[in-house]
Amino acid sequence: MHNWLPKLGEGGGPKYSVIADAIAGAIRSGELRPGQRLPPQREIAKRLGVDLTTVTRAYGLAREAGLIEGAGKLGSFVRNDVALPRFGETASELGMNVPPQPAFNLLPEAIRTGTAALLRAGRHSPILQYQPSLGNLLDRRQAALAMEKRGMPTQAEQVVIAAGAQHGLHGIVAATLKRGDRVCCARFIYPGMLSLARRYGLVLDPVETDTEGLLPDALGARLRRGARHVYLTPTNDNPTTATMSHDRRLAIVTMAERHGAIIIEDDAYGLLPSSPVPPCAAIAPDRCWHVAGTSKIISPVLRVAHVRAPSAAHAAALAADIGETAVMAPPLNAALVTLWLRDGTFDTLVAGVRAESVARQRIAARHLAGLSYGADREGYHLWLRLPDRIDADRLVQHLGTAGLSIVSGTNFDVRRRGPATHVRISVGGAIDHAALDRAFAQLRADIGS
Repeated sequence: MHNWLPKLGEGGGPKYSVIADAIAGAIRSGELRPGQRLPPQREIAKRLGVDLTTVTRAYGLAREAGLIEGAGKLGSFVRNDVALPRFGETASELGMNVPPQPAFNLLPEAIRTGTAALLRAGRHSPILQYQPSLGNLLDRRQAALAMEKRGMPTQAEQVVIAAGAQHGLHGIVAATLKRGDRVCCARFIYPGMLSLARRYGLVLDPVETDTEGLLPDALGARLRRGARHVYLTPTNDNPTTATMSHDRRLAIVTMAERHGAIIIEDDAYGLLPSSPVPPCAAIAPDRCWHVAGTSKIISPVLRVAHVRAPSAAHAAALAADIGETAVMAPPLNAALVTLWLRDGTFDTLVAGVRAESVARQRIAARHLAGLSYGADREGYHLWLRLPDRIDADRLVQHLGTAGLSIVSGTNFDVRRRGPATHVRISVGGAIDHAALDRAFAQLRADIGS
């Protein structure tokens, strides 16, 4: 395999990390196969024009990840038992919208150092014990401070720590809505909310939208007919990528106040923009549930979300459901998020995801020029309108084998009528820049001009 050479893509970060990522990508794609020998480190260093120590460190990272092994003077080989994902296990095959990992190996290092710091107390550490269903008070206080910084007046008593945003949404629905309740929303929404509506017998009432999201007058018409709940993702909506301006949020909140409606604000991507718009809960704190998860702005591995309730009484009702369904959020992960918020690591990780998303959006834009699609330059998913002749399901099946996370628009459609007119594409996850470039080239070839 001496002809194989890592491709140093557009992403930032130290070269040793980029080389290690290239090795992992080549193994996933089959370019490097189990048992095959990698080029000698000196040869890689010479051909890439980097220091030998850079390549040695990259090989070390790949070895620690269980991808390669050394055999002394014989060199380094791809492990015969390398843990390659089977069909249906990767984010692309499951159609998940997963943030890209930031460069500099930031996330693994933050988890390693943060966990070590938290466990210095050993067996006496309180995070090794059961926590209240609301969450540890220190975690809720830190979450309240973070929400205050975003303009939401918040007491710790209003905050609940959930095991991810979906868990928080589940608790809100179970604790405050009943079968037959009407919930106003966009026509295309997060599939997790669609599942909750089916489970709890809610009636989803799609409201007309524009490039910013829900139209206030159209929402008012629905609320006049008796709907009393509004579900929305105001920033970088999943799947449409629409972001509401401050004026639009103010108009939506004003309409909800006029008709006595409660807003469920699923702010999954709210902190991803470098200049975020204040959330709806900052405008009407007593009328909004605000759900801020970590899965979409840092990593789904954390399974932690901070839920701000309209009042302490609402928070207590949510805590009861948390206790019944999961007992508590994972204490170590919740404490890790608190530590990161306190020492600035949280912002550093989000900034890293943002920077990587921008780099990946550039790759997508090169291939999608001239096509009709929505995207946030600092986000990592796209909403692509298909030409009439293209069958969405066939396109999804074909491109899924290329490692691209692509999902038919029917998965988000409240009405679920007619053929899909759009697909949602995620440029996050484990796919590297080279594979992403190839996948978009294939997409463009499948769609045509």
